[in-house]
This record gives sequence, structure tokens and C-alpha cells, in this order.
Amino acid sequence: MLKSFHRAGCTEAGCDEAGRGCIAGPVYAAAVILPPGYENSKLDDSKRLSAKSRQALRLVVEQDALAFGVGMVDEKEIDEINILNASFLAMHRALSQLKIKPGHLIIDGNRFKAYQNIEHSCIVKGDGKYASIAAASILAKTHRDEFMLRLHQEYPVYGWESNKGYPTRSHRKAVLEHGPSPYHRRSFRLLDDQMELDFS
Repeated sequence: MLKSFHRAGCTEAGCDEAGRGCIAGPVYAAAVILPPGYENSKLDDSKRLSAKSRQALRLVVEQDALAFGVGMVDEKEIDEINILNASFLAMHRALSQLKIKPGHLIIDGNRFKAYQNIEHSCIVKGDGKYASIAAASILAKTHRDEFMLRLHQEYPVYGWESNKGYPTRSHRKAVLEHGPSPYHRRSFRLLDDQMELDFS
């Protein structure tokens, strides 16, 4: 069972992001405040769950959470400010949507840019340790996957319905054959061997 809090006696929000390692599409982040002592044995790091389980848990989290927010930073902003800063910005945008102001933040990972002077703790692999971070990972992942499915309708040649923008061999091959789409991150390495691409 995941821990229900990192710091006792305050309202705590868990934060996580999805899509940082992709070569196309936005990065998403979520922030979740769960009720005190909240337990759900099915909650886990979104990467360890099936797509069906993630979708089912998304509905549970959105119903049970005291507050939640989802933020995104698109590929153009990622190229302008880099993916690390974009991940922080997506988390800030998610936090700005919370209807309850948290007293403490727990962030998945080892780095974060402070938000509104709220104290925070960075926790490596926190999505497998704390319920609120796991819940945030599920929201970030499912909201992003949903968005990538919409982009797939516009550009089906890249296989985003299955790879969701991650750099699979077939995805890179499609970039080589068809060139990059407007949704590809120009600051990222789009091909394994960086063959010449037409960015026009």
C-alpha cells in the first residue's frame, strides 16, 4: 500500500509529469490532493498499470480527490524553454488549478522549481511510494494519451495511437519517411543517426 502522506498535519499535493521523453507532442503534469488517510490498493505508478487500469483509476481519482489540476506545455514552448523547465511549468499550471491551496508539495523526481513559496519535497520514484503522486501520474498520463490520440487523427502516419509520441523505431522511421509534423519537438533528436530532415 502506498503512503498517504509525506508530511503529517498539512494539506499535501502530489505532482508528476508525463511525456518528458517523447519527441512529439506536449508534456503534461497533474497535481492531486487526496483526503487525509486515503487508501486505494489499486493505485500505483502509472507506468506499471495497464491502459485499462489507468483509465478506470483516473475516474476514481477525479471523483475521490479533494482537488486536482492538469497542466500542459506544448512542443513549441518545450523547444523555447527546454524540457526540464517545461516539466516544471506544466506542474505549476496544474497546481494553479487546485481549488485548495496545499501547505506542502511532494514532487516525483529530484528537481523542482519552487511554486508560490510553498514548501516542497522531491522524491525519486515517488509515484511508486506515495498515493497522491501515483494519482497525479495516472492523471497526467491518461490526459496526455487522450490528447495524443486526437493528434493521431490529424497525423496517423506516426503511429501516435500506440507510441504516444515516444521515440520508437517505427516512429523514427515515419519521421524519416514523411518528415517531422508541426507537433514534433525540433530541439529533440528525432532520428537515431540525425539524418538530414526537412523542417520547412
